[in-house]
Amino acid sequence: MPYRKQMAVENDSSITEFILKGLTDQPELQLPLFVLFLVNYTVTVVGNLTLMNLICLNSHLHTPMYFLLFNLSCIDFCYSLVFTPKMLMSFVSEKNTISFTGCMTQLFFFCFFVNSESFVLTAMAYDRYVAICQPLLYTAIMSPGTCSLLMFGSYLMGFVSAMVHTGFMIRLDFCDSNIINHYMCDIFPLLPLSCSSTYANELVSSVVIGTLIILSSLIILISYAMILLNVIHMSSSKGLSKAMGTCGSHIITVGLFYGSGLLAYIKPSSSESVSQGKFFSVFYTLVVPMLNPLIYSLRNKDVKLALDRMMKRFTG
Repeated sequence: MPYRKQMAVENDSSITEFILKGLTDQPELQLPLFVLFLVNYTVTVVGNLTLMNLICLNSHLHTPMYFLLFNLSCIDFCYSLVFTPKMLMSFVSEKNTISFTGCMTQLFFFCFFVNSESFVLTAMAYDRYVAICQPLLYTAIMSPGTCSLLMFGSYLMGFVSAMVHTGFMIRLDFCDSNIINHYMCDIFPLLPLSCSSTYANELVSSVVIGTLIILSSLIILISYAMILLNVIHMSSSKGLSKAMGTCGSHIITVGLFYGSGLLAYIKPSSSESVSQGKFFSVFYTLVVPMLNPLIYSLRNKDVKLALDRMMKRFTG
């Protein structure tokens, strides 16, 4: 009897690899989607690397705003490396497998980068508040030390939340099914595969994600409320348009990131809702990192000027 009990315990964690179901199981869509997301991945990598190089190589972009933007591009670049190559494989391979260790590693880095990005966007909102509402003190408040501290705090919060999510996921036993109904290892697609209680995971995920969203959203909303009050009291139309131009790119990025992220994590109640969840996941994991460098370069005179100089250097 003790031997039989021991065998049962060992079998609780019998799964050593998972099968990623991917976006769709319709064969006619595999090749078009592969081409589409390969183009998306190429634009994301080239766009973010270009923006990072422009900020590094142009001294007039060595300001707090562009330091934060450099970190955002760096996160988006690394973020896309975590799951896009594996996702592309699912379109061309018959069975897209990932080891248990690989799955937990992917989950950790996904949580790390997505949570870090939310706090970098929060720091950028604070930067815009200081630039518009405290312009004379901007250089003193947003000093290199303050900027470095803001980024360290963003990455630290991302690391802690990733450790919590991954730690709670590792303690689960997986023995029922190894098919993940997603294109990556994420928290909610993994939970239904566990044959042990997921109550603690669901509770911790809700608390951690809820706290991060509330905290970052509050700071962003307060920053923009203060900016709005300041803008209302501006008598100059030139000052008003400058303020809105400065904030426009950030507002678009925040709206896309938080909007699609929240829609992706509304708990699915049917197979149709699961498909919708996948669609919104694609939007904030693949489309947003691609759009960020485009949004900031197309709407920003300084970046466009730096890009023109770089193009002339290569062509001339």
